[in-house]
Amino acid sequence: MKAEVERVLEMVRPGLQADGGDVELVEVTEDGVVKVRLKGACGSCPMSTMTLKMGIERAMKEQVPGVKEVVQV
Repeated sequence: MKAEVERVLEMVRPGLQADGGDVELVEVTEDGVVKVRLKGACGSCPMSTMTLKMGIERAMKEQVPGVKEVVQV
């Protein structure tokens, strides 16, 4: 599952980088929780929760079976 998660992150990464941010995969747990770290401008952006849930998490759930949630660490 980790390789699939990385593939999805590569798809969303250009949008984050265009705004001066980035995302780093920290861990994929056995129970389907993807832990990421938002970096750069995304780390301190007030909209980062929306980016995380409506952007990254939605893409993960659509494309990677077994992903239950994406959380920021």
